Amino acid sequence: MRAIVTVIGKDKSGIIAKVSTLLAEKNVNIEDISQTIVQGNFTMLMLCDLSDATLNLKEIKQELSILGEKIGVSIHVQHEDVFNVMHKI
Repeated sequence: MRAIVTVIGKDKSGIIAKVSTLLAEKNVNIEDISQTIVQGNFTMLMLCDLSDATLNLKEIKQELSILGEKIGVSIHVQHEDVFNVMHKI
């Protein structure tokens, strides 16, 4: 199963490192990543494979939400199919 992870917030050092470290600890593979900074605002989109994850999607959402609160960013996780349907033109 694949999921989309989005991270949005004020730019600061360590955001990518902290998010990717948590995912690696849960055995989530980051297949693709895009990030940009616009006028001090950080945005990142990650395509992740959860096939071998040690947690289910709900638990990963919870862990990332907690991390987001700690580092001052908003982190959302959606199943890839839900994301695709929501963003289909």
